[in-house]
Amino acid sequence: MNRRTFLAASAATAWMGRGLSAAGARLPIKKAVEFEMLPKSASIADRLQMARDAGFEEIECPTMPDQHEAEEVKKAAEKAGLRIHSVMNMAHWDYPLSSPDPAVVAKSVEGMHTSLHNAHFWGADTVLLVPAVVNEQTTYRDAWTRSQEQIRKLIPMAQELKVIIGIEEVWNKFLLSPLEMARYIDEFKSPWIRSYFDVGNVVFYGYPQDWIRTLGKRIIKLHIKDFKYENDMTKWTALREGSINWPEVYKALGEIGYKGSATTELDGAPNGYPGGDAAYLREVNRRFDLILTGA
Repeated sequence: MNRRTFLAASAATAWMGRGLSAAGARLPIKKAVEFEMLPKSASIADRLQMARDAGFEEIECPTMPDQHEAEEVKKAAEKAGLRIHSVMNMAHWDYPLSSPDPAVVAKSVEGMHTSLHNAHFWGADTVLLVPAVVNEQTTYRDAWTRSQEQIRKLIPMAQELKVIIGIEEVWNKFLLSPLEMARYIDEFKSPWIRSYFDVGNVVFYGYPQDWIRTLGKRIIKLHIKDFKYENDMTKWTALREGSINWPEVYKALGEIGYKGSATTELDGAPNGYPGGDAAYLREVNRRFDLILTGA
């Protein structure tokens, strides 16, 4: 080893020692796929096996109130060697926690109870929750206070079941900056409330690398998708074909030392592949690998 090689190696070691990822080093992130991306024409067992064969290690499942369906998914995941790592709560849009109607809130809370129990049954450690919706009937302030009030009531169940509630930012006119998201989470003063950060959702009004650095250790899970925003035109795209600066996202994740799971949540298909088939899933996995290595 000559002096130049030694200095380069020493710099790389120091870089990694600060929790950063050297260029080309794969981030220690487990690749997951969203259940809804898998072909609905196939059986649950075949769908999960297809995901595993495509290279995914984990899966995120939606809330399943039907216990028989939940059991089928659990058995299929175990057979495929695919860990169910999180649950996407399905009640928060139709029944937001921020609603002024107590009956709507009750339905939302019921949905979260089901999601938390699903997660515990499957061995998942997180439930994704969109906490509130701001609209003409619900002010920003009311969305904040009402949703926090209801989420605080969910913390004892989350703690008992050992399942974290991951707050996601989405196009709900709420939590529009990383500073607000950080404050919202910190006000719970609970390790059971964290951030479920969606890389693609913030492109319309921010930069994911900024959010990642601001939220830091608050992030418990990631959603991975791409989005194009230019010349007042917006659309979802295949991974690495949108407006996201993926090398910067890679660097930011390395800086905060993120080592959890990341779930692809995509519609459509790159390169003409029909969405959900085996070839499409392999292509998504290939692009996901490029993101995780900083390419």
